[in-house]
Amino acid sequence: MNKKIGNIFKGDKVIWMVFFFLCMISIVEVFSASSNLTYKSHNYIGPIIYHTGTIIFGVLVAVITLNIPCRFFKLMTPFLLFISALTLLWVLIGGQTINGANRVISLLGFTFQPSEIAKGTIVLATAQILSAMQRENGADKKAFKWILWITIPTCILIGLENLSTAALLFAVVILMMFIGLVPMRQLGKLIGILGLFVVLAVGMVLLVGHDNNGEPEVAKTEQTDQQPKKKSKLEKLLHRADTWKGRILKFGKDDVTPQEYDLDKDAQVAHANIAIVSSNIIGKGPGQSVERDFLSQAFSDFIYAIVIEELGILGAAFVVFLYIILLYRAARIASRCENNFPAFLVMGLALLLVVQAAFNMMVAVGLAPVTGQPLPLISKGGTSTIINCAYVGAILSISRSAKVKKEAAVTKNIE
Repeated sequence: MNKKIGNIFKGDKVIWMVFFFLCMISIVEVFSASSNLTYKSHNYIGPIIYHTGTIIFGVLVAVITLNIPCRFFKLMTPFLLFISALTLLWVLIGGQTINGANRVISLLGFTFQPSEIAKGTIVLATAQILSAMQRENGADKKAFKWILWITIPTCILIGLENLSTAALLFAVVILMMFIGLVPMRQLGKLIGILGLFVVLAVGMVLLVGHDNNGEPEVAKTEQTDQQPKKKSKLEKLLHRADTWKGRILKFGKDDVTPQEYDLDKDAQVAHANIAIVSSNIIGKGPGQSVERDFLSQAFSDFIYAIVIEELGILGAAFVVFLYIILLYRAARIASRCENNFPAFLVMGLALLLVVQAAFNMMVAVGLAPVTGQPLPLISKGGTSTIINCAYVGAILSISRSAKVKKEAAVTKNIE
């Protein structure tokens, strides 16, 4: 019996344990944080059954993925690049609007986010380029150009509707290039150009956008005799500028006293702060959150605030520890790989999960402006949950199927 179970749950056991704990925390906290969904649907158990089903399906996807030898991931790259480009264009033209942005596609009764597929595809392509162009003293200079040729168009397509996702993906690619020993002169120039671009982009957003307090765009219908003002081409292209400007201005505000805080305009941040400060060391206990009833995205973007409120500082630290262990184990797996491709891929996928998790937690505690980034493997989600499970499955596949360095294999046998 134990042997049969071992044949199913193959790969790095520590990553399996981290994956298990994250899934369990997700089920408990999403169940607690879904009070708004249960109130609207008048179904107390429905949302958590759906989420648990998604987690179970994600685990099955992880098991299927871990049984794919890592060498076959290379063969999938051209196909995934084509699918990513097609679906990203599709979502811009005919995608469904969520919170003022076209982010999902509906197909055969199912909806999915093309950006989730594109993120993994870019990491896969970057790992393949870095491994193919490795030299004795690091990556070939041409690798930098090839990576940017693939990454920049993808990030532009994603960024038009989801700027934070594009920024995080680009950050992961830069980290992969640093790990892949891309010449520091090239990386330095890129970071300098990015810094200048960010300044210009923020200036453009502040110029074009209108302050809506960082809330999602909502269509307004007013009965007036005047025709609505036509938007310029630039305003149509940057139709998310209002939301971006509101979030920038809100994040840049000086701290105010509790008496001066506007709970209506700053509801998400305010109630997240209340959840955190009322948690104490051990928290209120699972299912005992109060602020979940006031946070509109308690089960998604701000679930870490609910984790802190219910599980306390100790529970929050444990969640951070799980992501750190995931990154550490990925680094250990990469260090044991004989070939470059699986080493770069496992680090890229781990960074994709951990960087997003770090940013989500920074938003929840007020260290970063509010964005729509869920907490990987914990927040309620459909496509994102399943794709993140596939990433874990790919990491597990590399841990079991990648060729191991001879010195690492000898050390392992001695241990």
